[in-house]
Amino acid sequence: MNVDQSEISKFSALAHQWWCEDGEFKTLHQVNPLRVQFVEECADGLAGKNILDVGCGGGILAESMARKNAKVTGIDLAEASLKVARLHLLESELEVDYQCIAVEDMAEKSPFSFDVVTCMEMLEHVPDPVSVIQACAALAKEDSWVFFSTLNRNIKSYLLSIVAAEHVFKMIPKGTHRYDKFIKPSELIDAAGKFGLTPVKIKGIHYNPLTQKFSMGGNADVNYIVAFKKQA
Repeated sequence: MNVDQSEISKFSALAHQWWCEDGEFKTLHQVNPLRVQFVEECADGLAGKNILDVGCGGGILAESMARKNAKVTGIDLAEASLKVARLHLLESELEVDYQCIAVEDMAEKSPFSFDVVTCMEMLEHVPDPVSVIQACAALAKEDSWVFFSTLNRNIKSYLLSIVAAEHVFKMIPKGTHRYDKFIKPSELIDAAGKFGLTPVKIKGIHYNPLTQKFSMGGNADVNYIVAFKKQA
């Protein structure tokens, strides 16, 4: 299976923190509205759409899309995170179908099933990111949308996402990222193109330590998100 057990263990140990907005996943809560807005604008609305969130964790993004009246399925291999996600539905009173299944297995089971597929901050945590890209493409319907967010691989990204974020500002737990797992936009676009995905829009995601706020812009030097359209 395309999984790094150490990554599963790492996120499982932090599972109780998923919905603590000032805890270990604070940055995910802060950046989530920007991601939802980007997906919604590209996909021309989310209401009524059948959406798959790959690597959904505790359900931060999945719930936000369900709140937009989308039909959302969230998949992850960390059962501890999924338990937290399911419990949180009791509080939010939303509907999300959470499943503990690998994206590759999901692609075999339900190909061409989703209007939107999102895969945020996951590619840099698996042994074979191309396998995940291929599976996400297979799960998307023709003329639908696939979104990936990940980290660029360069010295600036290393300094900001690892040295600054993990060690200086302590925004995220130490050891969250490995620089050798970072993916350049050109590498992501080339891999996605082999499976019928055409890039439509790319945005950088930036953090201002003075205002402690995230924003989106054209610079994809560090964290970035790409919207792909699956060719009909």
